[in-house]
Amino acid sequence: MKRDKLYLGGRWAEPDSDATIPVENPATEEVIAHVPAGTAVDVDRAVAEARAAFPGWAATPRAERGAVLGKLHAALAGRADEIARTVGLELGAPLKIAKAVQAGLPLTVLQGYADLAATPAPEETIGHSRVEHEPVGVVGAITPWNYPLHQVVAKVAAALAAGCTVVLKPSELTPLTAYLLVEAADEAGLPGGVLNLVTGTGAEVGAALAGHPEVDMVSFTGSTATGRAVAHAAADRIARVALELGGKSANVILAGADLPKAVKVGVANAFLNSGQTCTALTRMLVDRSFYDEAVELAAAAAGTYQTGDPFDPATRLGPLVSAAQRERVLGFIDRAGARLAYQGGDLPEKGYFVPATVFADVDPDSELAQEEIFGPVLSIIPVDGEDHAVEIANHSRYGLAGAVWGPPDRALAVARRLRTGAVDVNGAAFNPVAPFGGYKQSGVGRELGAYGLAEFQQTKAIQL
Repeated sequence: MKRDKLYLGGRWAEPDSDATIPVENPATEEVIAHVPAGTAVDVDRAVAEARAAFPGWAATPRAERGAVLGKLHAALAGRADEIARTVGLELGAPLKIAKAVQAGLPLTVLQGYADLAATPAPEETIGHSRVEHEPVGVVGAITPWNYPLHQVVAKVAAALAAGCTVVLKPSELTPLTAYLLVEAADEAGLPGGVLNLVTGTGAEVGAALAGHPEVDMVSFTGSTATGRAVAHAAADRIARVALELGGKSANVILAGADLPKAVKVGVANAFLNSGQTCTALTRMLVDRSFYDEAVELAAAAAGTYQTGDPFDPATRLGPLVSAAQRERVLGFIDRAGARLAYQGGDLPEKGYFVPATVFADVDPDSELAQEEIFGPVLSIIPVDGEDHAVEIANHSRYGLAGAVWGPPDRALAVARRLRTGAVDVNGAAFNPVAPFGGYKQSGVGRELGAYGLAEFQQTKAIQL
């Protein structure tokens, strides 16, 4: 793997600068690699390659694009074990999660886009007008560290299936997995310039990409604050933007719910990936009639989350991604001002670990209930009936995900009232081909499946 180079125009290329960025193993605090600290010059080079490749790739028949994506899927699937190990090293994800979610989910998403691309576009007419969908152009994809392959594939596969070309800027905290994707794309025979890789910081590479005059669309996943800056940069040149941002999702447990299951699944969701998940159900809203029992169940469930070496099969909570992220999360815990229902102990001496933590009697207006913490911290809030539950669930500037537990008809009715982009009812599984995205400050646009493909297309009417 050529970690000292960029990937431009179908070739491994020397970066503009000799500067590099260290990549840490957050479980050991050891530097495991260095990647190029890309510059605005590197972004110019990558965008030029993507621009040159765009006409040919856009004109490539859908079936041929689908076939190339199918080859990419095969090449990436052959690296599944290496992907899981790499994510374990650079992110600290426990190996079981790394295999099933970090490596497995993006392969499912990629196959879905290969199939979509290979499917003929349906003919659409409105009166005497023929409606066609064309690729938007050159896409700048800026991706986060918490799901370093899935978030890349959700953007790159959709853009390529639509006929766009891409400049990818992965997070500087977890860039190594992106190299595996590009290596697989090279092996699959993706034409030069269709996918380009520039590593570096958000302040340098991300900003240059978001504001580049030859980038037709920016697709960003990350914090709401950074998403706001990306949107401003793109707005200056009226470029399209898709934003998948933060969340503070509510897990609503109604009277009549299967309480033990609702709490157990809710805790597992809140602690998935050490709580570093934008859709994490970090607010558990429980009907007051069984609130005390729910708190006890949540504390007991949290006690089963062993913290430690990501490569130890017994580990359920790995480290947070960085020292800065650990300090941020510990700050929220220190300032909580709520009843501590559970907190784990026995943390490793090395590594950026935070114990599983559960707070009860949380004030819905407090920082704990309103801010995205991005760590293994669960807040439990009592509610008085369904209307109160909906009011508290919607009392957030975010609206990315949510869950409702209860009798099916009532749970579905409550789910429809939640101002959020996705809701799981009674533990229904995540659907990787359903539209994914947020309301309010959780973002703009949708990813995954046909809706994700449409984000990378322009719509044209031809009058006949």
